[in-house]
Amino acid sequence: MEIKLFGRWSFENIDVKDEGLKRYISLEPVYIPHTSGRLVGKQFGKSRMNIVERLVNKIMRSGQGTKKVAGKYIRGGGNTGKKQTAIKIVKNAFEIIEKRTKKNPIQVFVNSLINAGPREETTTIIYGGIRYHQAVDVSPQRRVDFALKYIALGAFATAFNSKKPIEECLADEIIWASDSDTKSYAIQRKEEIERIAQSSR
Repeated sequence: MEIKLFGRWSFENIDVKDEGLKRYISLEPVYIPHTSGRLVGKQFGKSRMNIVERLVNKIMRSGQGTKKVAGKYIRGGGNTGKKQTAIKIVKNAFEIIEKRTKKNPIQVFVNSLINAGPREETTTIIYGGIRYHQAVDVSPQRRVDFALKYIALGAFATAFNSKKPIEECLADEIIWASDSDTKSYAIQRKEEIERIAQSSR
């Protein structure tokens, strides 16, 4: 019997078009994306964790508080530590994605990760007492981390102080990122990071 996410969406025939990211996007079939912390604290343990669970974990976040996200200072514990709530949010968002795109939401989500991960960033090099920025390639693991972070943060920022529920905001963010639409916060951040890196080559 095939294992489907929430008993609805199949992990079979999900295509990761970027060869470099295949090792780091785990599509091991699960019913409920919850490993109870079995992979925490192990080196590269997160790359063995199902990619949907990694999104659920990113949704369990508090606001930045200190710097602006999408033009707002976001504060508040929100959904911190409430995994069941986060799982429900992701499930409802996937239902919205399926309704709008008529595709498997897992495939749409994987496409959004591939599009939202920056390929180049800058690092600070101190040489002879002078600091300057140097463009460097981003490792595949870090690309997935960036994409997940910005998709969750974009949804969180849109839903903050808004009548729009977080499920819709997350669905919008994933659909826009999968189409490389600049309405997506994740795509905006990716382009900004790559633009800064290009000027630092």
